[in-house]
Amino acid sequence: MNLPNSLTILRILLVPLFVGFLLYERYDYSLGVLLLAGLTDGLDGTIARVANQRTRLGAFLDPLADKLLLTSGFVTLSILHLVPLWTAILVVSRDLILMTGTLLVQLTESRVDISPTLLGKGTTVFQLSYIILVVILASRHMDLRLIQPLLYLTVALTLVSGFHYLYRGFVHLSAGEA
Repeated sequence: MNLPNSLTILRILLVPLFVGFLLYERYDYSLGVLLLAGLTDGLDGTIARVANQRTRLGAFLDPLADKLLLTSGFVTLSILHLVPLWTAILVVSRDLILMTGTLLVQLTESRVDISPTLLGKGTTVFQLSYIILVVILASRHMDLRLIQPLLYLTVALTLVSGFHYLYRGFVHLSAGEA
């Protein structure tokens, strides 16, 4: 267990705190937890690269922590009617499909590159930005329609990146069967 992995585990442990603050409409606290989680995300990756402390556990836990935070954010905010339910369904479905594909690749012992793409990382940034802005606007009792363009851009990126990952997987698997 190294420092980057400890920071990633801390991020995972912050998820219930984030959700709890949202459910009790303590938006400023939930925003603080969300920003702390974002800080740990940046730190764990930076430390792992600079100190050459990359591990297989970290490669597994880091994206899992991101997915847990984003998924719980979208689901909770949709329960509170701050995010459209269809958006939460889309985000969760994309992640479940990709995780299922990754699991199948592992079970079949196929060699598929499951590293995140620039498009996937961009999607994560937009999803996180959208959640942060929803929480900020909700805490200030502001109209969420102000960020509707960001919602549509986030949805578009979520769809495109999901299809891109599926395409990448199918191409790689098809090449392996040839």
